[in-house]
Amino acid sequence: MEDDGSLARPATGRPHIVAVAVVDGAATFELAVPCEVFGTDRSDIVNPWYDLRLCAAEAGPLCTSAGLVLNTPYGLDDLAEADTVVVAACPRRVQLNPPPGLLEALRTAHARGRRIVSLCSGAYVLAASGLLNGRRATTHWMNAVDFAHRFPRVTYDPSSLYIEDGAILTSAGTGAVIDTCLHLVRHDHGSAVANEVARRMVVPPHREGGQTQYAKPLPPRTKRRDEGLGPVLDWARERLHEPLTVARLAREAHLSERTFARRFRDTLGTTPLQWILQERVRLAQDLLETTDDPVESVARRTGFGNAANLRRHFGRLTTVSPQTYRHIFRQRSATAS
Repeated sequence: MEDDGSLARPATGRPHIVAVAVVDGAATFELAVPCEVFGTDRSDIVNPWYDLRLCAAEAGPLCTSAGLVLNTPYGLDDLAEADTVVVAACPRRVQLNPPPGLLEALRTAHARGRRIVSLCSGAYVLAASGLLNGRRATTHWMNAVDFAHRFPRVTYDPSSLYIEDGAILTSAGTGAVIDTCLHLVRHDHGSAVANEVARRMVVPPHREGGQTQYAKPLPPRTKRRDEGLGPVLDWARERLHEPLTVARLAREAHLSERTFARRFRDTLGTTPLQWILQERVRLAQDLLETTDDPVESVARRTGFGNAANLRRHFGRLTTVSPQTYRHIFRQRSATAS
């Protein structure tokens, strides 16, 4: 459709069918967005509008992660027949072991020339089906290391809000799902229609730049200076290789242990010991990326004492081993250069 800057004229023919694969425990927001964009009747803009179908990808009963019950007459056969097939964000169990029937339905739909879209962690399912092999793809930044490690044949791009590679699209997390769905409307009906949908949703029709991207999966260092914690946090970061206890940090902050722990949680949303652990892993990530130090040396420099402790805590917070992390990010750095 030619985009002349005005709302699109009523269309003719059958509606474009958008089928969304539904699994138990689906993320509520990421599932709600395609329902809002494609499932709300907007025939006053374009007639016919999309025909949205929620397709059960596994046996019921099915609920969202928030407990909303999903009742649909559609299944995987309907998914494979749709014009656009969407895999929304899915729980970890589905990321790691997607239903075989869903994988086969995706391959069938792709072979039939259908448009395939993943939203947020739905990229795991597309990658498991093999459809992302040799393609650029993205997902939520928190999954960067894990996704890149599990699917080395996929060219993972951590910075984009969404990526369109042929007839396959992948998106970053949460808010980027809106960007992706509006992009599909823009592709199908022009920017004027997409802008009107965005206006009704009270969201920007298009966002420049990429997702708020942290190459590391841990939360960024706080920059808050309220309640006097800034100086003690900086002090602790300079001494991560030393034994650090709540008592020692409280003395440095000139507070009682109880007051310090309460103020720390109120300000940063975590405990002092958990914060120290995160900062030590963050420092280990920096050293693994920028130095050739052996893992045992990295463990000592970050306060873990030995490689075994480093591997245990590092793996728990990043889902991969220090060696694997170094390989992934060294390889990515070499490719970028």
